[in-house]
Amino acid sequence: MNPAAILVVGDVNSTIACALVAAKKQIPVIHVEAGLRSFDRAMPEEINRVLTDQISDFLFTTELQAKDNLVREGIDEEKIHFVGNVMIDTLHQNLSRAIPAATTFSRNGLPAVFSGNPQSFGVLTLHRPSNVDDPVVLRNLLETLEEVSRHIPLAFPLHPRTRQKIDEFHLTDFLNLPTLAILPPLGYLPLLGLMKDARLFLTDSGGIQEETTALGIPCVTLRENTERPITVDQGSNTIVGQDRTRILATVLNILAGRGKAGRIPDCWDGQAAWRITAQLRTVFNPDFVAPAAMAGL
Repeated sequence: MNPAAILVVGDVNSTIACALVAAKKQIPVIHVEAGLRSFDRAMPEEINRVLTDQISDFLFTTELQAKDNLVREGIDEEKIHFVGNVMIDTLHQNLSRAIPAATTFSRNGLPAVFSGNPQSFGVLTLHRPSNVDDPVVLRNLLETLEEVSRHIPLAFPLHPRTRQKIDEFHLTDFLNLPTLAILPPLGYLPLLGLMKDARLFLTDSGGIQEETTALGIPCVTLRENTERPITVDQGSNTIVGQDRTRILATVLNILAGRGKAGRIPDCWDGQAAWRITAQLRTVFNPDFVAPAAMAGL
């Protein structure tokens, strides 16, 4: 039986691939997390976002500004629906199951400075090509983060791409610092536990900017732009790029109690999937999708 529609989420390559197949087969495309823009076409995800939105029939947005982006690109307003953030639905549903930081540290044999006590450590993730594929840029960031770790120890779940580049560029000495704890890539629940208990988060990830905003954790984003501006305008996120002075100043402000508090954006309440379900049921057969299935997005 042919599907009534194809629902795709986010901006990865499989998102645009599934959307293209559906559009060419004249199957309606539903895009969750539509309208996010970094305005940086050097990011592969940006191309995926723009193209997926252009061929979608239902566009569900996480923030109000996304509608402005879509309308500016010629998308019919009637296709656009502000519902909130399904990633925050997932966070709310799993927060009680998060693996405590102390457990993750103990399992990985970290030194005593990484006790896992709340607020006693920061977390670092780093994986974007713009940060790790250039040896000069990567060295500068690692030197900067070494300096940060003198003020607060950093747990560093190491992405395979980043590890490969560190090895390739002969920067492995940075993996042996006593205040920069190297962890293997972590699943969602251990990472959520680190995030929940951390004093701050340094990252170049888009999703982590949203999750830290939802939790009120100060986030220092090691990029020059973000497709999630609401995390900066309303949330706890600060964009610092690769500039050592900006990174250190932002971290020291946070540690001195002068970091961004922010607030939780509208409709980031764990109910986005239910709103999506309600909207789809007005168009498709009431049995098109069960609420329980959608709530797990």
